[in-house]
Amino acid sequence: MSLATTQTRKQATGGKDYGYSNARIRGMRSRLLDRAFLDGLIATPDVQRLIQELSETEYGPDLDDTLIHGRDAAAIDEALKNNMVRTFRKVLGFLNEEAQYLVTTLLGRWDVFNIKTILRGKHMHLTAEEIAEGLLPTGQLTLVDLEALAMQDDVRAVVDTAITWGLPYGSALREGYSEFLKSGELSDVELAIDRYYTGWASQRLRRRGANSRLAKRILAIQVDIANLVMVFRLQKADLESVDVVEFFLQGGAEIKPELYIELAKMSDIDEVLDRLRGTPYGKTLDDAAMKYLEENSIVVFERALEDYLMRKALMLGTGDPLGVGVAIAYLWGKQNEITNLRIIVKGKAVGMPVERVRGELILV
Repeated sequence: MSLATTQTRKQATGGKDYGYSNARIRGMRSRLLDRAFLDGLIATPDVQRLIQELSETEYGPDLDDTLIHGRDAAAIDEALKNNMVRTFRKVLGFLNEEAQYLVTTLLGRWDVFNIKTILRGKHMHLTAEEIAEGLLPTGQLTLVDLEALAMQDDVRAVVDTAITWGLPYGSALREGYSEFLKSGELSDVELAIDRYYTGWASQRLRRRGANSRLAKRILAIQVDIANLVMVFRLQKADLESVDVVEFFLQGGAEIKPELYIELAKMSDIDEVLDRLRGTPYGKTLDDAAMKYLEENSIVVFERALEDYLMRKALMLGTGDPLGVGVAIAYLWGKQNEITNLRIIVKGKAVGMPVERVRGELILV
């Protein structure tokens, strides 16, 4: 490889290079909590001891800020979310221009998640405070933006506010809300948001180069997962009154329209799992099948597919040391750590058995 080629790969258009940012990220990744520490947290006798253990980690400053409101699970959860947001902002701050562009495109999924959380909360008549507990502002929408949306009176007010602000999702929300008025199904609004995001992200990731291809691969897995989750949901629906094609999202890697339609029209979950055995998702879903039989909930498959995405994202960090995969792997790993800690805190607060808590974790 020539010196010029090496410089092209390393140098960022914004003046920073991948070597600088990735070295910092590797240092941050070395501070992620290991499995032994998580096991120790699970074994702690109560929430107060758990706080003590977490205070000795990088979560200490965030806990100091929230524990003044009470030394309970809610304060810990707030500290964990604050740490995640702060960490994501920090990483985005020192990434080069290309990496920022690619990573923020992928993080758009959190804007979708947060908007859906607000809409669902309003549809269920939850308070703004209850809705805020489920928000993770790691996308483009800030906590102030999201809290303002959560304070609106109802679904229509949320949609109207987003349009008034000129949010990118405004047109999708308007379209979805029109369908919602006809059907009464909030899923119509959610589908419109999903369709907007996948189209927007796919357009942004049309750039050439290995880093863009890598980000596009992650997006394609996200789209596949959304389509598979829809397949499982359609298994519970009356297909004679549903046009399954309406729910399909373009841009997946493995779940093309023909396969999606075939899966959606199958008679039961077992048939779907059999058909998927020849795809990259087959083993993941097969491994979750027993738990599905026990719980009779498709949430089991949704969780298993999210685990699959997490593991794929983490694997990217083992590839090109001068590529965007290092940043993606770290951010997904940090998200995984926060998710595991929140599970442990909730389990400790409600007295969940140790083995059940351990079984809910994503250990990679």
